[in-house]
Amino acid sequence: MNASVTPSTVVPDADLYLPRMARILEILPMSAREKFLRLELPAPLGHRPGQFVMLSCLGIGEAPISISCGPRTDNILEVVIRDAGSLTHHIHGLKPGQYLGVRGPFGSGFDLEAWSGQHLLCVVGGLGLAPMRSLIQPVLANLESFSGFTLISGCRTPAEELYREEVRGWEQLAQGNSKVRVIRLVDRTDNQPWDGRVGLVTAPLHTLEMDPANTVVAMCGPPVMYKFVILELKARGLGDAQIHVDLERRMKCGVGKCGHCQINHVYCCQEGPVFRFDRIAHLAEALQ
Repeated sequence: MNASVTPSTVVPDADLYLPRMARILEILPMSAREKFLRLELPAPLGHRPGQFVMLSCLGIGEAPISISCGPRTDNILEVVIRDAGSLTHHIHGLKPGQYLGVRGPFGSGFDLEAWSGQHLLCVVGGLGLAPMRSLIQPVLANLESFSGFTLISGCRTPAEELYREEVRGWEQLAQGNSKVRVIRLVDRTDNQPWDGRVGLVTAPLHTLEMDPANTVVAMCGPPVMYKFVILELKARGLGDAQIHVDLERRMKCGVGKCGHCQINHVYCCQEGPVFRFDRIAHLAEALQ
């Protein structure tokens, strides 16, 4: 980048190898390991639910980060970042007014138009709520396009729940709208205050009122969760083509050059990270 160009004058470039500079508007703790960032881009990102971006700091590095807000017409991007390495640790120490590089958006995303008229079931585990929020927000804003919406969201302990107040708001919406159901779970309370259920995300699937012929499922969480949730869904009569999984693998470049994200012969950063399960069920590495 030319030294005379300031972050405020950077414009989107057709070359996705070049980052756009985004100003941090807000950075807030969400848990002991996660922080929420609201960024201002020089132009709207133009993303779809389920896509991701590459965030970078000059001299530190770059990492794939899930987009955590629904599609927007303004210049705002929201993300949740876990302190898990040198770059993310550095980002946790940044302040409003500082800048991050943003490349993208990348990946396939969820196809909401294809699900029109169906009941959408979202099953989320842990940090998976961060990318799934990019799907939930537009769905709740356009409920008339769906026959219903159910969210099953689980985490290990109450202290690890993301977007707690917003999820509680979704619960309140469900109380006054028969088309919406929200189930919050933790594996254990650890003697912390908790107003949801205790158990695994698979537990509600046994008794959940569901029309298998008119249901589509979106999942985001650890691979071990997928295996057991898919078994439960199949037992309820859903087919592989009705199930969509968000496989957040070890992506590095975002443009299919480095091979870090390969699932057998499939590049997750380009063909994913959202996959219809019938298209990857035969791949041995898909749910590892």
